[in-house]
Amino acid sequence: MVKARLAACANIVPAIHPIFWWDGEVQEGEESLLLLKTPEHLVEALTAAVKDLHSYECPCVVALPIAGGNRGFLDWIATETGDR
Repeated sequence: MVKARLAACANIVPAIHPIFWWDGEVQEGEESLLLLKTPEHLVEALTAAVKDLHSYECPCVVALPIAGGNRGFLDWIATETGDR
């Protein structure tokens, strides 16, 4: 996602232990959490790319709105994803 400029940065948080409903029953597993930093207008393309590459039938891809933050960091995300 970073090489494709769909995200400026990726953080991988290992060893997540999910408990979830799937196929009509409670299941457990081992996962990693991937955080991708991207501007709002790239969320759809980023979501499509994750779905294409992910091994899950229905991967968790959610977008959280950014209400504020370090303007320099937010500008860096825009620059690195080609939103100059």
